[in-house]
Amino acid sequence: MSVIAKSLPLLLTLSLLQGTLPPAAPQAVIRPAASQQPRRISMEQLPKRSEVPAENRWKLEDMFATEEQWDAEYKEVKELIASAAAFQGTLDSADALKKCFELDDKLSLLTERLYVYAHMRQDEDTAAPKYQALSQKAKKLGVEAGEALSFVTPEILALPDATLDQFIADPSLSDYTFTLTEMKREKAHVLSKAEEALLAQVGTLAQAPQTVFSMLNNADLKFPKIKNEEGKEVELTHGSYIQFLESPDREVRKNAFKAVYDTYAKQKNTIAATLSANVNKNVFYSRVRKYPSVLEMSLYGDNIPKEVYTNLIDTIHESLPLMHRYMKLRQKLMGVDELHMYDLFAPLVDEYKLDITFDEAKKITKEGLKPLGEDYLSVLQQGYDNGWIDVYENENKRTGAYSWGAYGTHPYVLLNHNDNLNSMFTLAHEMGHALHSYYSDTALKYRDAQYTIFLAEVASTTNEALLMDYLLKKSTDPKEKMYLLTYYADQFRTTVFRQTMFAEFEKIIHQRAEDGEALTPQDLSAIYYDLNVKYYGKDMVVDQDIEMEWARIPHFYNSFYVYKYATGFSAATSFSKQILEEGKPAVDRYLGFLKSGGSDYSINILAKAGVDMSSPEPIREAMSVFENVIEQMEQLTK
Repeated sequence: MSVIAKSLPLLLTLSLLQGTLPPAAPQAVIRPAASQQPRRISMEQLPKRSEVPAENRWKLEDMFATEEQWDAEYKEVKELIASAAAFQGTLDSADALKKCFELDDKLSLLTERLYVYAHMRQDEDTAAPKYQALSQKAKKLGVEAGEALSFVTPEILALPDATLDQFIADPSLSDYTFTLTEMKREKAHVLSKAEEALLAQVGTLAQAPQTVFSMLNNADLKFPKIKNEEGKEVELTHGSYIQFLESPDREVRKNAFKAVYDTYAKQKNTIAATLSANVNKNVFYSRVRKYPSVLEMSLYGDNIPKEVYTNLIDTIHESLPLMHRYMKLRQKLMGVDELHMYDLFAPLVDEYKLDITFDEAKKITKEGLKPLGEDYLSVLQQGYDNGWIDVYENENKRTGAYSWGAYGTHPYVLLNHNDNLNSMFTLAHEMGHALHSYYSDTALKYRDAQYTIFLAEVASTTNEALLMDYLLKKSTDPKEKMYLLTYYADQFRTTVFRQTMFAEFEKIIHQRAEDGEALTPQDLSAIYYDLNVKYYGKDMVVDQDIEMEWARIPHFYNSFYVYKYATGFSAATSFSKQILEEGKPAVDRYLGFLKSGGSDYSINILAKAGVDMSSPEPIREAMSVFENVIEQMEQLTK
C-alpha cells in the first residue's frame, strides 16, 4: 500500500511524543512489488536508465531544470538556516512569530524540494553514486534545518495560555491559527525544558527494539530451502514467501508456510523480548507525558477520538459472519475438504490472464473514474500527458510504486508497470494519491496543504473501488468476473479484516502491559492464535503454526498504525458508494475532501465530506459492499 507521507513545516515535525527530531524531509512508503506479479526478466534484459525513452520517464526537470538550480537552492537554504538563530528569545510578539513562521515555511518547502528531487533521482538508478551522495546531502540539510528551528516549539509552549490565546485570535496570524491551536492542545503533554532535554537523549535508546528486530528479521534470520512446483530446491526468502503461498501446488504452499513459522519459532524468545520492550517503551512515554493510555497517546497527534479505533474493532466483530461465509466459499471454490491458513493466498480461479498494456490501463482507468466528473478527468489526463509518471522497470530502478512530490510542482508517480490487472490497479491507486496532492496544493497554502497519513490512503483506494465497479459492470465473461470478484474480496480480507485483527492484537498486548502483566512468547502466541480463530471461523483450520505470525510483522514496532489501512479502506468504500449512488452532490463533497489537505483535523475533513469515522456507519457501508461481492461470487458458483 503506497502512502504519500507529505512533510509538515519543520518546527511541527518535532516529536512531542518522544522529544526527538525526526528527519525533516518526507518519506514515501512503497507499495510492495511482491503482489504485482512482476515479469520474470533477467537484469541483462532490463534497459539502462539512459536507454529509457523520454515518454516513459517522469520529468524531474519540472522541479529543477538543471542541477545548477539545485545547487543554488541548496545554498539559499544554508543561508536561511543561519538566519534562524536571530529569532531565538523573541517569540513573544505577533510580528516576530509571524516572521519566524514564514521562515519555517520557506525552509521546509525548499528543503522538501531538494530532498524529493535528489531521492527520486536516486530511485531512477539506485546504483548511481552521484545521486546517492545528493540524497544524503539533502537529508543532512533537512536535519540541520530542523535543528536550527528546534527552539521554536518549546519557546512558544513556554508562553502563558493567555498569550497563546491572543496569538490564536490575532488576524495577522490567521494563516497560523490551526498551527497555534494544535500547539496549545499539545501543551498539556509537553514537559519542562530539562525533562524534554532528558527525553531527547533517551530517543536513540527508544529505537532499540525496532532496530534489533529489523536486524534480526532482515539480516540474521535465514529460512531453509524448499521444493518448488518442479521439485527443485529453491531458497525461501521474505520476498518469495507470498509467491510460494500463491502457488497452485498445495504442497508448495504448506511447506513454505511451515518453514517460515518454524524458523520464527526458533527465535520466539528473542523476538518476544524485542516486542515486549517496544510495548514497555510506549507505556513509559504515555505515562511520562500524562496520557491515559498508549492508544490515546498514539491517536492524540491526529486528534482521532478513541472511538474511531474501538468502533472499527467492534463493527468488524459484528461483520465476522461475512468473513466466515467467505472462507466457506473459498473452501468450496478450491474443492478441498479442509481450508488451511496456507490456502488463503491460493488462486481461486484457474489461470485467467488479463493482458493490459500501459496505454490500455490509462484508458480503462480513465473510463472507470468517469463518475468523478470532467474536472477530475482533465487533471488525470494532465498527469498522463505531462511527465508525472515513470512507467517501466529499468536496471537498478527502485522496486514497487509510490506517489511523491513537493508543493509548487505537480506530483510524481513511480511505477514498475507490468501488463496485468495488478499494475492497472496500481496506476489507479497512485494517481489517486497524486490527484489528492494536486487538489490540496492548488487550493491551499503550503502549511495547510499537507494532509495526514490518516487521510492518505482514502483517495487512492476510492479510485480502486470505482475502477473495480466499472470492470465488474462491463464484464460479460463469468470467468473474468469471478477473477475480479476474487481480487476484490481478498482486498477486504487483507486490508480490513486482517489489519483490524492486527489492531486488536496491539490493543490487547498494550492493555496487558499497562496492567502490569508480562508478555511471554507463550502469551503473545496464545493471544494471536485465539484472534485468528475468532476472525476466520469454524470452517477454517487455524493451523497451530500461525500462532507465530506476530513475530514477523514489522508494523507492530510502529504501534497503533495499521488501523489506518482499515479505516482508510472503509472511508474510501463509503465515498465510492455515495458517488455511484448519489452522483454530483457526492462528487462535490468528495472533491471538497481532496481540496482540504490538512487544513482541519482529519476526522472533521472526512465528516464534512459525508464520511463520519467517529461512527460505525462507514465500516458498515464497506461491509455491505463486501457482502454484495460475496453474493455475486456465490451466484457464479451455482
